Amino acid sequence: MEILKAGTDCTPDCPVKLAADILSGKWTTLIIRELLSGTRRYSQLQHGLLGISPKILASRLRMLEGEGLITRKIYPTVPPKTEYTLTKLGQEVEHVIRAMAKFGQLLAK
Repeated sequence: MEILKAGTDCTPDCPVKLAADILSGKWTTLIIRELLSGTRRYSQLQHGLLGISPKILASRLRMLEGEGLITRKIYPTVPPKTEYTLTKLGQEVEHVIRAMAKFGQLLAK
């Protein structure tokens, strides 16, 4: 693959850089991993991601929504119920998550 060729300039439109800019946050790939199994409410995400602060979770969810990787649906209930779902683009990240899991298994050995 030419995009992986050593010595290739990493310009702002480099596909690897574009992906890394979105996925580089500490919790971003873990949030996507949680959503790969289906729609989740905010509280379900928070419970599934031990150690994440509410501020960081809200920030990452806003960023992922802004990048078109997730959708947010708010139900007008008291208290409000909010659900997050991966878009088709967000589902494409599954390949990256699977590769990371495979690599992580190699590191754990």
